[in-house]
Amino acid sequence: MTWAAFWALIATLNGKATQASCQRLAEELSRRSVPDIIGFAERHAEALYRLDQEKFGTLPVADMTDRNGEPFPQSADGFVYARCAVVAAGQAVWEGVFFDVDKFAPYTSTECDGEWLLYVPDKAYELATGKEWDRSTRYCLESYSNRDGWPNLGR
Repeated sequence: MTWAAFWALIATLNGKATQASCQRLAEELSRRSVPDIIGFAERHAEALYRLDQEKFGTLPVADMTDRNGEPFPQSADGFVYARCAVVAAGQAVWEGVFFDVDKFAPYTSTECDGEWLLYVPDKAYELATGKEWDRSTRYCLESYSNRDGWPNLGR
């Protein structure tokens, strides 16, 4: 799947990865070929992987502080969901955060959760084939897996 086709499908979310919008996207994707579903999953994983960078992952949660009023760090899961929210916001937002880290910050908010986007490829595959898909993609979408994005992680 081309990047253009991927972003066109993402645009059907209207900027937010809600349960309903992700269900619609999964249904739309399920009407395509299995190679297209796999291609979507690959682009999705790569888009998340490219956002897996220290400059984004070390941002505090936008609307949370600890009991002393100090910034609250993102959890590994929260960082995945924030990256999903950035992808769901569309190509322009996704591209823009690489040039201005402050544009990523709002997506760390507890009100901005892109988790539902994680399940779209699996749901589309299941709808298309009637089978569960235990997939692996070229790029790992887990937080801190992009070694180039986390040069100070000390591995």
